[in-house]
Amino acid sequence: MAILLQEVRLRDPGVARVAYPFSVPVVRALAAAPLVFDRPVTFLIGENGSGKSTLLEAIACAAGSITVGTQPVGTDPSLAAARSLATVLQLAWSRRIGRGFFMRAEDFFGFVRAMEQLNHENVAAKAAVARGDRGEPAVPDPTDRPWLGGDGWDERSHGEAFLDFFAARVRPGGLYILDEPEAPLSPVRQLALLAQVRDAAAAGAQFLVATHSPILSAVPGARILSLDGGAVRPVAWEDLDHVRLTRQFLNDPDAFLRHL
Repeated sequence: MAILLQEVRLRDPGVARVAYPFSVPVVRALAAAPLVFDRPVTFLIGENGSGKSTLLEAIACAAGSITVGTQPVGTDPSLAAARSLATVLQLAWSRRIGRGFFMRAEDFFGFVRAMEQLNHENVAAKAAVARGDRGEPAVPDPTDRPWLGGDGWDERSHGEAFLDFFAARVRPGGLYILDEPEAPLSPVRQLALLAQVRDAAAAGAQFLVATHSPILSAVPGARILSLDGGAVRPVAWEDLDHVRLTRQFLNDPDAFLRHL
């Protein structure tokens, strides 16, 4: 099992006192102590606004991660704040690698559309070549890539496409930064993703994941870090608020509904 990215700290703790994104709670927590990754799988858990997504985005920018989306981390307008935070992050590696990717669930849908458009353009280019038109296809044929599948993205659900992509593109020795990957997945497919993460981590991949999912965060042996309350602290899965609330709701949904 590999711990590729071992630690994230602020170069200048004083930046945590200024405006967004430096003012989010997790950045203030980093000013007090570095964020240490000591397991192949680390989950960041916290309420909206705790800064877990902002931190993951900044780590991806600082690491120069490949983005599963329509634009790279260096130019994506939605990552402008993350890029500014990345300039004050210091990453400690056991071995610096270029393998892996950064993915936000909402970006995956844009990626699917972009790849479908690329496929259509290449089909048209091949047809032109077959007709004897001048010119050759200007880009690789994505239908030759096994992770696209044989039936096409538009003939499968987002959840199926997501799991197919994940299974084909995750490799040992890579760093995978995932922001709420459970979003397009049913509970059953969340279990499938859990199994994929577990198996890939056992083979040498490292995962940093922000999630609200009680299912996904149950990966055996994972480190779970709570970002609530303005501090970063390890927490056991069974002690997570998400887990306790879900369990209580399932045991007696009527009691919750009466209070809404």
